[in-house]
Amino acid sequence: MTAATELPPSFIDVATAHGARRIAMRRRDGQGPGLVWLGGFKSDMRGTKADALDAYAASHNRAYVRYDYSGHGESDGDFKDGTIGAWLEESLAVIEACCKGPQILIGSSMGGWMALLAARALRQAQANGSAKASLAGLVLIAPAPDFTEELMWKRFSPEIRDVIMRTGAWSYQSDYGEPYPITKRLIEEGRNHLLLDAPLELGCPIRILQGVQDADVPWQHAFKLTHILPSDDVVLTLVQDGDHRLSRPQDIARILATVTELAEG
Repeated sequence: MTAATELPPSFIDVATAHGARRIAMRRRDGQGPGLVWLGGFKSDMRGTKADALDAYAASHNRAYVRYDYSGHGESDGDFKDGTIGAWLEESLAVIEACCKGPQILIGSSMGGWMALLAARALRQAQANGSAKASLAGLVLIAPAPDFTEELMWKRFSPEIRDVIMRTGAWSYQSDYGEPYPITKRLIEEGRNHLLLDAPLELGCPIRILQGVQDADVPWQHAFKLTHILPSDDVVLTLVQDGDHRLSRPQDIARILATVTELAEG
């Protein structure tokens, strides 16, 4: 698939209880169902998967929007000030500004959590007649719902927890770049958005792609997610040799085939 013509970023101002933020996004017009990319923690909208989806959208005349959370990529803000709630507000603001009619939410890692939260909010808005957008499906790639609690706080040593509680942050050395702070605020605010302890009904098909060799989000986490989606059309695909990123050519092909299934099925 050839690269799509580069689109310049546009910006929206999000003013909420978490403060005002200027959020960068790239929007491609086209037919529906539209595609919405929700990126991962410390990722931006110019990654391999997001770019591959842009090329796919361009070649299939499919509407597509991607964006950067505050403190990420081209958006304003400091990463250390970010929370799950603030990033969810930004996600919903982009969907409200850019999306009309059926949408496929495609979330990677933390973006999988964002997609589930956004889908729940959209379903509630549909129920009360206030939503312009509706759900055509979810594609979740190594989804990490509740990661601040399940994959961070519960796994941190007592020493790391103590540093966070005393100083407000702990510096995490990622395998993907420079160290970044895990803040007390991120952990504590994240508890307002936990999903894995109660059933969730979204009323749309959900496809989960998970690498078995994922060192960041274990495949068992994706399996646990399927248990809170008892009444939806859910398919979990385990990629035996796949890692967390799932960005190899064969992984990208699998993601695009899954999007096609929901868009054209």
